[in-house]
Amino acid sequence: MAGPTREFWQDKFNQGTTPWDRGAPSPQLEAWLADGSLAPCRIAVPGCGSGHEVVALAARGFAVTALDYAQAAVTRTQAALAAAGRHAEVVTADVLAWRPAQPLDAVYEQTCLCALHPDHWFAYAQQLHAWIRPGGRLFALFMQGARKGAAEGFVEGPPYHCDIHAMRALFDATHWDWPKPPYGRVAHPMGIGELAVILTRRA
Repeated sequence: MAGPTREFWQDKFNQGTTPWDRGAPSPQLEAWLADGSLAPCRIAVPGCGSGHEVVALAARGFAVTALDYAQAAVTRTQAALAAAGRHAEVVTADVLAWRPAQPLDAVYEQTCLCALHPDHWFAYAQQLHAWIRPGGRLFALFMQGARKGAAEGFVEGPPYHCDIHAMRALFDATHWDWPKPPYGRVAHPMGIGELAVILTRRA
């Protein structure tokens, strides 16, 4: 498998080397919840990490399934839920192989796509399309972190830069409805940013 391995992520969590972790839910998630864009439903959070967003969603009545490749991340999320007195299904799983028992209403995609090597992006996009019911939505935060080597063809990460042109090709208009830009930019603690986009799965 190209890119970071399960052991790579396990070591990051075990060592506490998680610079992408805000220590709280993303402000964009809070904004989507506040303006009603995201209302209680069946939702998955792939690449759940420390579980901040999982806890926030569970606290607001969502039926949440949290997924992560690394057992250490799953353990963190379970501990965060227990500390908050909340419940969610937390699964140790490879997102390229996992399937929900029934189609989801939504997926919150923040840190999974940019953590996967681009060689796996197409397979992941197919998975998201299969997970979400027609009319369901993908709440995506596309990492904007182009590195100098990209100008010479190097693929560097994680996090991998999610260029919006690549995202349009990956989540193409035959399968997804895109809102019109401009898209809101969310500051990230790593000194880079994310573009916030809500995609709707077409039938």
